[in-house]
Parts: sequence; C-alpha cells; structure tokens
Amino acid sequence: MVDLSINFAGIKSPNPFWLASAPPSNSAYQNCKAFEQGWGGTVWKTLGEPVMNVCNRYGGLDYNGQKLVGINNVELISDRNIEVNFKEIAETKRLWPDRAVIVSLMVESKRETWHDIVKRTIDTGCDGLELNYGCPHGMSERGMGSAVGQVPEYCKMITEWVTEVSTVPVLIKLTPNVGNIQIPARAAKAGGASGIALINTINSIMGVDLDTFELRPSIAGKGGHGGLAGPIVKPIALNMVSQVALDKEVDLPISGVGGISNWKDALEFILLGSTSVQVCTAVMHYGFRIVKDMIEGLSFWMEEKGFTSLEQVRRKALPHLDDFGNFNLLHKTVARIDQDKCIHCNLCHIACEDGAHQCIDLIAENGKNKTVVREEDCVGCDLCLIVCPVEGCISMVRVDDGKETKTWNELVSDFKKENSELTWEKLRAFQKKYGIEIH
Repeated sequence: MVDLSINFAGIKSPNPFWLASAPPSNSAYQNCKAFEQGWGGTVWKTLGEPVMNVCNRYGGLDYNGQKLVGINNVELISDRNIEVNFKEIAETKRLWPDRAVIVSLMVESKRETWHDIVKRTIDTGCDGLELNYGCPHGMSERGMGSAVGQVPEYCKMITEWVTEVSTVPVLIKLTPNVGNIQIPARAAKAGGASGIALINTINSIMGVDLDTFELRPSIAGKGGHGGLAGPIVKPIALNMVSQVALDKEVDLPISGVGGISNWKDALEFILLGSTSVQVCTAVMHYGFRIVKDMIEGLSFWMEEKGFTSLEQVRRKALPHLDDFGNFNLLHKTVARIDQDKCIHCNLCHIACEDGAHQCIDLIAENGKNKTVVREEDCVGCDLCLIVCPVEGCISMVRVDDGKETKTWNELVSDFKKENSELTWEKLRAFQKKYGIEIH
C-alpha cells in the first residue's frame, strides 16, 4: 500500500497536494469543494488590509495552439471582508479536520499590526500561517509583498514579529525576483520560520496589443507589471527549490510552488526536496478535478517503483545535482536517427545546420531527403533530439568507454599543479589526447 500522507513541520495532510494562495482558495465554498475532490490542503487566499481589485486583471500566454502556458495577473490580496474570511476559515476547518488549512497573510510592516492579524487568524483554528513575501505588484509598491522578500533584514524582522506570538507553524513564501534565493531563505530561518514556500510569481509584462499599443491586460487603457505563473515558470521554480533544499543553513521543509500541472510535475518538486506542493494555474484552467489524476498517477508510480511513502522519494534527485565544473569532460555521445521512424520533416537538419554544428546531412534517397548524422563531427549537443517531433526517432548514444573521467575543475587543477596556465594550445592537446573532436 502507498501512503501519500505528509507531515509538514507539524501540519498533517492526507496527500501533498495543496491549493496555493490564489483565486481558487478564496472562499469556504471553493476550499470545501476542493477537499471533496481530494485535495490534501489549502493555503487560503492572502488576507490583510482592505483592497479593491480591478477588472481585466489576468493576461494569458498561448503558444503553438496550447492555451495558458503562462498567466500574468495584477490581482491583489483578498477583497472579501476579513471577518467573513475568518468565519469561513473556522467553518472549513471544522468540516474538514483532516485537511491542512493554512492562511496566507500580508499587512503593513508594523509589529502591532502583524501581532493583531496573527492572533485573530490563529483563533480560527487554522493549522498554520504562510507569510506572503512574494507578490511583485500592487502590494509591493506599498512596502509589502516582494518588497519584504527582497530585503533579508525585513524578511527576518517580520518573521520574528510573527513567531513571537504564533502558536502554529509559520511558512514564508519567497519571491523569485532576487539574485540568490538562499539569502532570503536563510533570513526566514533566522527569524524562526517553520518552513519555506517557493516560488511566488515572477515580475513580468505579458504583452502589447499591436493595434492599440496597450499592455495586456488593459485596465481602461492602462497596464503594468504583474506576476507570471503557470507551466512556463516550472523550470525556474525547480531550480530555486533545489537551491534551498541543498542549503544546510536553511534546513527547513519546503512547499514547492510554480507551474505544477500534473503528478509528474509534482513528483519533480518532491524529488528535488519539496514535502508538499501547491497548485494554482492548473486549477484555474481545468478545475479542482485534476487532483484525482495527481493522486492516482503518483500512487501508481510509487507502487511501480516499490516506494511506500513519500519520505522514501523526497530529495532522491538532489545527489545528481552538481556544478558545471564537476561534469565529466570525457563523456561522449552522438546522435543516431532511426530511419524507420523518421517522417522526413528535416527539422533535425535545419536545427543542426543553422543553430548547432552542421553534422546532419540531407541525402536524396527514393525521392526523399534522408537525414544522416556524420558521427565523427557530432558533438553530442542533443539539439536534434529535442526538436524532433517523433518520440524515439533520435537517440543520444554514448560512445566513450566510461573508464576515464576528467572534470573541468580537475583539468584546471592539473595545470595549476604544474605552475602553468591553461591555454588554447594546451586545451587542444588535451582534446587530442582523449580523441575529442575540435570544432
């Protein structure tokens, strides 16, 4: 039997799938409906000071016929009365005692203001708090949101104010709009945080209407920067999650957020260190029902691989993460094309000819252009593989014997031991020694 339950800094839920603090978690109706579908937890849409939202608050990015590969928003925190929200949070937790109910908060940077909202929120019976240090628009201009997450001193200070009075776990949701995500994560840890959530949305402009010259979305002709989310941000989120997971100075549970659309996405976050995962855009696109496929897919994968708990899975990809200087320079692959699967679209030739290393030839055969790799010139970049529309048609085949390894760090170290500098001539001699083609 597979057990998908998690314990996130004392917050328990039957599975790792949580709603992110966003429009889908805005009310008791939505959160209870999500729990009925099987979601393990929710992070209630951010509560705080009174706001008014605008019309035309979302901008969508479509690509190659796929809708909503990215979504940009200029929506602020909850515009529902805070007392109504508190009442609904308490009722939701009463109805669903086994689900994680976490409340996102954001108020002005005053100790007494934070103390007040924290105490009132905890009185609802919620399981935890998530401090929103990430919104890049609207609230940050008022000294909140990402304006806090981008300044480690503020991040630590406000976290300390909250943990002074909180009796429940406190998660810090970080902004990706920084140079080094580990710095604010360490500040949150120093402030007493129980866990980290990342990433929040990425500062962005979605596009420009080529007829009116207005930005998208347009609010009576005006537009501006907003927060980018959706599948397009997943690679950035995975990188930042891994960086925090590897930081021994942080050493806190992570709730992974950013572009999760299915169980495979969620699993990647878990493999890189996340305990829970949060979903927003996919729910806005397809509805709460997607969690059923997420639960089923993750459970089936774990059964197939012989895992019984998520703790056996979490962080398993991290040992494979390393710096470029530790990659094996002698690892050699070449592209090989399965002619039986080739549909003669010639995309591999075009990509290689114009964008890579000119080692795929077109040879006329039976009235068609056959694509053939000159393996002696192939550098193993794998561009042809990733542009090929036919799965399994192109493979990257290893051709070195695997007996020798040499990293860039080792190579440079070898020359330093000889009290000499690495020059182009010496590098070419190294390449010739190991049979590496020079281009």
